[in-house]
Amino acid sequence: MPERLRERIREAAGRAAPLRLRGGGSKDFYGGAPRGEILDTREHAGIVSYEPTELVVTARCGTPLAELEDALAAHGQMLAFEPPHFGGAATVGGCVAAGLSGPRRAAAGALRDFVLGARLIDGSGRELAFGGQVMKNVAGYDVSRLLAGSLGVLGLIVEVSLKVLPRPAAERTLRLEMPQDKALEALSRWAGAGQPVSASAWRDGELSVRLSGAGRAVQAGAGKLGGEALEDAAAERFWSGIRDHTDPYFAGGAPLWRLSVPATAAPLDLAGAPLVEWGGALRWLRSGAEAATVRAAAARAGGHATLFRGGDKSAGVFAPLAPAIARLHRELKAAFDPAGVFNPGRLYPDF
Repeated sequence: MPERLRERIREAAGRAAPLRLRGGGSKDFYGGAPRGEILDTREHAGIVSYEPTELVVTARCGTPLAELEDALAAHGQMLAFEPPHFGGAATVGGCVAAGLSGPRRAAAGALRDFVLGARLIDGSGRELAFGGQVMKNVAGYDVSRLLAGSLGVLGLIVEVSLKVLPRPAAERTLRLEMPQDKALEALSRWAGAGQPVSASAWRDGELSVRLSGAGRAVQAGAGKLGGEALEDAAAERFWSGIRDHTDPYFAGGAPLWRLSVPATAAPLDLAGAPLVEWGGALRWLRSGAEAATVRAAAARAGGHATLFRGGDKSAGVFAPLAPAIARLHRELKAAFDPAGVFNPGRLYPDF
């Protein structure tokens, strides 16, 4: 299968024909509009190796994400960054290329922190290996992690090795009523006190907090935080709804912004409905406000804003890069994809 993929890429590069790298298509909405001839990765699927005692799994790009998570769950393990699926067709390659993490990110770390190695087919059709089951290239870049969030513009991720972690022994979700500013203060206070908070979500005057860890720690934390405990099934539905955007908050046609700011930032003065995750570090916003207005507010708070779904993408989906960083991005793109065939425009309009 990799040889077929390499030949297809070489042929496209020879014609300078754009290729749209695509697994299940569950994240087609993310980034710039997809264009080019579809290169379907789903046939290159399967778990290559899994060592539960070593906490490492290696899978091919077309492997269904749900299949991988089921295999881990059978051994009491998980992808701790809790990746969004956005539909049942999500694949491992798309998961890594999108670089998105779910509700557990603030406690466990981001997807890129769990990438141990990767195999990549570049724009010349060469299959390159980075990291292991950890090698840096001569320029000093940890390429396997660099691929996380690249949206496929550097090459086709054909295989990836990920660190996995044991599932928590106990979990409990609590719900408390409080305004946004008080919720942010509480989350900061609980983080400082070492409470076992593994996820949080505030919206419409209601704060939901998930505690994870040893049974005694979860029980003690619940006693200190207070609030109403959710039944396990209801808690699972709630957090999967936040992770995969099936929660009612995400319904509707208004543009959805994703603002990354310091967790201690005050509530942002922007029109629209917010939802706050990651202890305050992730602020979702349903709003028709101008892109410049949203990005300026995020910058004043010390962060940046991404037009995650919907809206007018003509001004760019991601925050504009500083000139030096933009030059570095272009140099990396040219090194990995000299003919410019991989997912043009998905990350930034000019490459």
